[in-house]
Amino acid sequence: MRFMMIVKATKDSEAGVKPSEELFAAMMRYNEELAKAGVLLAADGLQSSSSGIRISYPEPGGNPKIIDGPFTEAKELIAGYTLIEVNSREEAIEWAMRMPDPHGFGEGEIELRQVFEMPELTQDPNMLAMEADLRNQINMLNKK
Repeated sequence: MRFMMIVKATKDSEAGVKPSEELFAAMMRYNEELAKAGVLLAADGLQSSSSGIRISYPEPGGNPKIIDGPFTEAKELIAGYTLIEVNSREEAIEWAMRMPDPHGFGEGEIELRQVFEMPELTQDPNMLAMEADLRNQINMLNKK
């Protein structure tokens, strides 16, 4: 089971305020724990929405529309994420509860969401085989 821990943005993260050295070190220790446990798939902080781009589809069959950031409502934005693979929802919650306050001053919020696995989306053997091939290609590229 894969889960994404979504770190919600704050006014400071949207203003480009970087984490303190202490918080950065705490997050690195946490990510090392995840890696040593063999559950870490990815972990990254994201730049503020001022450098972001949204692509929306305002009408069915219409052309996509590009909207440049910044975007409003910092609490609705994402400042970073950690992707883990664990054996249960409970284990994902345990790992999420161990994450240091992502903003370091009591404003941190983490949203934990399970990632769909392909068999939950389709039972088509061709689609499942295509997805497995794609994952293998990605894994081979990541090993280079």
